Amino acid sequence: MTLFRLCFTIAVSLFVLCAAPDAFAQANRNGDDQPGLVAAPDDEQLDPKWQKTVVFFRSAEQPGTIIVHTNERYLYVIQPGGRALRYGIGVGRDGFTWQGLVKITRKMEWPDWTPPDEMIQRQPYLPRWMAGGPGNPLGARAMYLGSTVYRIHGTNQPQTIGTAVSSGCFRLTNPDVADLYERIPVGTKVIIRQRPEV
Repeated sequence: MTLFRLCFTIAVSLFVLCAAPDAFAQANRNGDDQPGLVAAPDDEQLDPKWQKTVVFFRSAEQPGTIIVHTNERYLYVIQPGGRALRYGIGVGRDGFTWQGLVKITRKMEWPDWTPPDEMIQRQPYLPRWMAGGPGNPLGARAMYLGSTVYRIHGTNQPQTIGTAVSSGCFRLTNPDVADLYERIPVGTKVIIRQRPEV
């Protein structure tokens, strides 16, 4: 009987260990960082309103300038002729939105991730450092914004595009951030706005 209990306990423990990551991922769809989660390719297929597209966009800014409209959940890259390339993005949740004028100061492919101390205090389960790769919350590319801790980056949670869930960074799907990365040099002007101009 003792051997039976031991085998039963081991079997239950193994089941819990194997099922826990999926259960955690399902329960944690609120956008908290999920290091190690690897998105399925189908997850990168966004609702059409968040997909990359060319739109009419009136602006006095030079082509190549990035304008982020956090309330709309879009990032625009100004193009010639009154147009812009528009990407759907995830933005900062309440209390983590900001606005300003910065430049892209650095670019990285498959960046490593070191969560700031403030983020670790809010999410103590986070690793202190994580190597770049498909399970890294920064995704495939990162473009660093000025001297801030914020970035335009990819994500391992493409279902969060179009939502306000980040700690102040702007996230795109990995295919979109790779596309943006190729278009944008270091030194690019980035304007972050809470509301569009009237």
